[in-house]
Amino acid sequence: LEKRYDEVCEFCMKHKTRIHYVVYGILITAYLAVVIAACTLNFQRALPLFVITVLAIFFICWDFFIAKYEDRIAAFFSPGDRYLKKQWFWLKWVLCAALIIMIICWLIFDTTKRGSRQLISFGGLVMYVVLMLIFSKYPAQVAWRPVFSGIGMQFILGILILRTKVGFDVFNWLGIQIQTFLEYSDAGAKFVFGDKYTDHFFAFKVLPIVVFFSTVMSMLYHVGFMQWLVGKVGWIMHVFMGTTPVESLVAAGNIFVGQTESPLLVRPYLPYITKSELHAVMTAGFSTIAGSVLGAYISFGVSSSHLLTASVMSAPASLAVSKLFWPETEKPLVTLRSGIQMAKSESKNLLEAASQGASTSIGLVANIAVNVISFLALLSFLDSALSWVGNLFDYPQLTFENICAYVFMPFSFMMGVDWEDSFIVGGLLGYKTFFNEFLAYERLSKLIQNREKGGSMYINGVKQYMTVRSEVIATYALCGFANFGSLGLVIGGLTSIAPSKKKEIADGAFRAMIAGTVACFMTACVAGMLTVPSLEVPCHILLGNTSNFTDFPANSTELVECCQQLFTSANHSEIFPRGNYSLNSWKVCCQILGQPAFHCT
Repeated sequence: LEKRYDEVCEFCMKHKTRIHYVVYGILITAYLAVVIAACTLNFQRALPLFVITVLAIFFICWDFFIAKYEDRIAAFFSPGDRYLKKQWFWLKWVLCAALIIMIICWLIFDTTKRGSRQLISFGGLVMYVVLMLIFSKYPAQVAWRPVFSGIGMQFILGILILRTKVGFDVFNWLGIQIQTFLEYSDAGAKFVFGDKYTDHFFAFKVLPIVVFFSTVMSMLYHVGFMQWLVGKVGWIMHVFMGTTPVESLVAAGNIFVGQTESPLLVRPYLPYITKSELHAVMTAGFSTIAGSVLGAYISFGVSSSHLLTASVMSAPASLAVSKLFWPETEKPLVTLRSGIQMAKSESKNLLEAASQGASTSIGLVANIAVNVISFLALLSFLDSALSWVGNLFDYPQLTFENICAYVFMPFSFMMGVDWEDSFIVGGLLGYKTFFNEFLAYERLSKLIQNREKGGSMYINGVKQYMTVRSEVIATYALCGFANFGSLGLVIGGLTSIAPSKKKEIADGAFRAMIAGTVACFMTACVAGMLTVPSLEVPCHILLGNTSNFTDFPANSTELVECCQQLFTSANHSEIFPRGNYSLNSWKVCCQILGQPAFHCT
């Protein structure tokens, strides 16, 4: 038996590769049979599985052909590449002129169709680019390719996601799936903390999501999926924007992981990067959020699809702003020719990876909890002290939020936020910058809940909720780690990874935080240009709030649409359809539409 066993082992070792191919072939055949069977039974139900399968097959074939025929493909396209380089001097001006003409035409048609609010967001985008150029480290040495291509990538992503039905449906579906996936963390929280765990919402509902997401990301990192995905996104940004491989990979990694984890993907190369590349690495961390806290913000009630979109759009924006604020003046040492490789997982198997992910999240969860406790306590003290000072001058309502609101009000308005909402959004931006985005999103979630509940928009002269457009823009503007708390985290984290760059990290961190903040603002501007929100509040609440025409203009699109729906429902009904509508709502609609129907008389 021992002899036979040794012979079998020797045979298996000798034909190891073929046996692997046979096993993989059987598994793939079985999987494809399952997909075909599912599509045959109900194609609509199996559509997500079918799309994922097609994408997987495409990328597997792509990687295979690139690995095997890379030299032939490069040789095939080399004449075109040489021609473009030869004609690039005049071709770039033609492309720039065509791009400017396209933007102007688009703005004219879009403004004619949807109103002038999008123009303010466009003006804000231009304003932030000009400000970054004025305060740039080397204004005369700015390379405009990464700047314009980064903004262009933002714009293209925004159009695909916010303006096309397919893109919107895909990201909306992804957001719903992520939200559903994160709800599985409730099983663990319920077992550990009991059935009434939701009574302590933040501690026992939100923080377990961070643990769960960290575990899943660690498992995906172990199997190599995260490295593959980050590599693909980074390659796209490297090709289109002309940025170096290190900064492209880190910017792509920040879409999924945190600002101290993403540099670990390129850890061996950090000692050799230039000052501009180091600034780009830090800016990318400040202008995006980690996937683990993304789940926490979704649990607050903030739109999952918009958070997901903001995370993707801010990656190219971070590189564009970084290269404008600190242009490259040195020759990068790390290129594609140097054969850049991403770090691999140190876990031995999938279970160990899951355990390490959960253990790693302990520090993150503790850091979030203690920061929220300390910052809320500090904020309460500041508000009390400022109220006391304000009371000396007969202004007891002076608070930290009010001060921040006045400071950031112009910036929020230039993103496209309605003027009456810019004061509230300015306060949220202050919370995010001086404390952290957790407090800002928690405050934003309360405003969203107030709008969904309805009721009076103003109580004692204080606005209780914002329009959907303002909520969307605020969601994009807050979606980043750019705050003073993260400043110390980045300096400490990067210094431990690359001790030789300690001085450069300390010198460029504050500029990187400003660049990260502006990148978020630019993403919000693009969202303001492209977002087309649905009806802000339910019609019966909207009409109830317009009895004196002070909160809304009488000719607003929302009011006209509500009144048309009201009269249409009445025309198709034999009985007078009161429902939730008051008599005053009918009077308002009669005045707006000048309706001569029997309802008005």
